[in-house]
Amino acid sequence: MVQAFTGTYGINYGRIANNIPSPDEVVTLLRAAKIKNVRIYDADHSVLKAFSGTGLEIVVGLTNGQLQDMSVNADHALNWVKDNVQSFLPGTHIVGIAVGNEVLGGDDLSLWGSLLGAVKNIYNATKKLHLDEIVEISTASSFAVFADSYPPSSCKFKDNVSQYMKPLLEFFSQIGSPFCLNAYPFLAYISDPEHIDINYALFKQTKGIYDPKFRLHYDNMFDAQIDAAYAALENAGFNKMEVIVTETGWASDGCVKKRCIYKISF
Repeated sequence: MVQAFTGTYGINYGRIANNIPSPDEVVTLLRAAKIKNVRIYDADHSVLKAFSGTGLEIVVGLTNGQLQDMSVNADHALNWVKDNVQSFLPGTHIVGIAVGNEVLGGDDLSLWGSLLGAVKNIYNATKKLHLDEIVEISTASSFAVFADSYPPSSCKFKDNVSQYMKPLLEFFSQIGSPFCLNAYPFLAYISDPEHIDINYALFKQTKGIYDPKFRLHYDNMFDAQIDAAYAALENAGFNKMEVIVTETGWASDGCVKKRCIYKISF
């Protein structure tokens, strides 16, 4: 198995915003914060150049808009890996490629059937270029792929997702990739604030929940979400697959006072 996602934490480096620091400034900030692991949502060359020689480990992204082409054109996948991964190694420590983001369970159903083909073509490209031992292939899923997650042990993949998810998981199992999850207690909380204790979503003192099948007590939603993902994998026949959290956080849009306090608490 490729040991790409090392360390205990990292950051997602998104750049769709105003007045953001330059890639060089981001490198300085990351080093000061002792953050080693970084994921970007594309393969921007200015970012990859800035990260060269820094020792930071970076996961690049193949965007959702590129999936359909990559799923049917192996040559395009090979050229993409050459241009955006191989050409920056070894100076820039690229350790993974995230193929799409939150595709399954997402609104664009036309992409669901393209994901596995794109994953396979990108992986085969890394293998052809002898990069498969150092660059891990993955894709991140949101909680929209699950039918139920309460209690965590009852979690399973939605029926309409399962037909696409199972072949994908079978391939990931073959190549040693983990199940990557974007876990947001915030989204669960805002969907049912009357019945979900805000303290449960914010790691604060609460009575929590008890899962009789797992015989576990959960005092925060984040842990429950991770175990729900493990339960879904087990119910699908992949009980040995590791779950990696690729996104989490608390929204701050508009930064209303209460919401900002919640963000800081999380």
